[in-house]
Parts: sequence; C-alpha cells; structure tokens
Amino acid sequence: MPDSVGMENSVQLRDVVPEDLEAFLAYEHDPEAVRRSRFAPRERDAFMTHWKTRVLGDPANFVQTVVVDGETAGSVVAWWEEDRRFIGYWLGRAYWGRGIGTRALTAFLEREPARPLYADPAAGNTGSVRLLEKCGFTATGAVRYGEDEHVVLVLGGGA
Repeated sequence: MPDSVGMENSVQLRDVVPEDLEAFLAYEHDPEAVRRSRFAPRERDAFMTHWKTRVLGDPANFVQTVVVDGETAGSVVAWWEEDRRFIGYWLGRAYWGRGIGTRALTAFLEREPARPLYADPAAGNTGSVRLLEKCGFTATGAVRYGEDEHVVLVLGGGA
C-alpha cells in the first residue's frame, strides 16, 4: 500500500543480524549517499571485515539496525574515539526525508546513556546536520578530513 499523507511508517531498532550487512553494504555504495557523506565506500571484503571486527566485534560499541515496516533501513552506531563517544548513522536513500532518521536517532539516544555525544557529518550534508540539530545536538565547530570540512556537533555538554 503506498504511503498516505500523514501515515507513519513503523520505525524500530534491533540488534544487527548478519543479513543486515548486505543491506548496509548496498546503502554505503549508493552514489548520492557517497556524495553527501563524503565517505568513500569500501569494497565488499573490507566492508564485511570492518563491520565484523571493528563495529560488531568491539563490545564498547552500541550498534542497532533501523527497521522500517519490517525492512532493514539502515544502522545507528555509537563508538569511542579516544575519550569522546561518537555516533553515526546510515539510512538507505528510500528512507530519506520521511522523518525516519529523526525517529530512529531519538529512539537510539534514549538507549545510549553516554553524554556528551559527538557527531561530525560533512558540512555539505545539510540533511544530516539538520537531523542532529532536531535531536538536540549543537554545532560547536568544524574539522577537516583531507579536503572535506565536517561540522562537529555535540549533545549533552562538553566541547
């Protein structure tokens, strides 16, 4: 049934299952997502190794699959980088612009206790910056990764 105006999709979080990785890989290789995120997609083997060892294999990470109407829509992850806790997320393009990211991130933030939390989306990724601001993050500066400027946003104090 097509979406009707005002009809909400069911957005849920759950633990990652191995089958989710195939969807995550496809979403990472979407050309528009690559352009907006300024993130170079990994080849399949490198992607799977990264997810199995660095993401899912690190017990300090909090990793959830975003599920929309029973379909794997993306992921939300929290991890430590030195003494800072970061969050990141990735949604398939079919799920952009529908409030799904806001609902998923809000639910994730209710379950992730660490504060402050940091995020650093590409400066040109205005959708991601707006999503973080809607969820209470405040821009505190910028950082460069190679040629790309990223906005540093913080939730819950700290700088």
